[in-house]
Amino acid sequence: MAEMIDAAATPQSLAGAAQGQVERRHEFDRLVQRYHKHAYNIAYRMTGNHADAEDLTQEAFVRAFRFFGNYRRDWPFDNWLYKIMSNLFVDDLRRKPKARLQSLDQPLDMGGRSDDVFLEIPDAASNPERMVMSDELDEHIQRALNSLPADFRMTVVLADIEGMSYEEVSAAMRCSLGTVRSRLHRGRKLLRQKISQFQMERKLAEAN
Repeated sequence: MAEMIDAAATPQSLAGAAQGQVERRHEFDRLVQRYHKHAYNIAYRMTGNHADAEDLTQEAFVRAFRFFGNYRRDWPFDNWLYKIMSNLFVDDLRRKPKARLQSLDQPLDMGGRSDDVFLEIPDAASNPERMVMSDELDEHIQRALNSLPADFRMTVVLADIEGMSYEEVSAAMRCSLGTVRSRLHRGRKLLRQKISQFQMERKLAEAN
């Protein structure tokens, strides 16, 4: 058996394996060049600061390269990368107890009342996704995004900023379509409220 294995490992087969690794590395390098800027922008929207965004982007690409052999070529690379990035971001939050926030997916504690009460924000504007994409509101948007619960922030970023479909967001965040819709609906409401609040604060500051 050993002789058969040794015979199979010919110089030609070893050279072919090495060539395959080189080709995969070149393919991955091209993908990094193509998607690095987008990945960093998403990481910045998630983390809210440049240092953490750089760390998240780098870690996501390292993880992607490590498991590049499992990447299905019929799946868009950016969606696969965002799924890795989302997992890393969630895992990092779970390691930071101080980052835990009230989940808007869960009923509020109403002191023993039997009926479930969910936090709702009045819908005071339309087309929230257009608001998110407006360049002149970028500063307010990032502050507002930073204030959202992590799951809501990621859902809004992936759906409204990256333009991913509900199905793609569901796959990236490992949750149901219903959960995606719920988080996006409530996240948009809360985002509008925060942006309006920051705009009002700025106007008051400029008036003074």
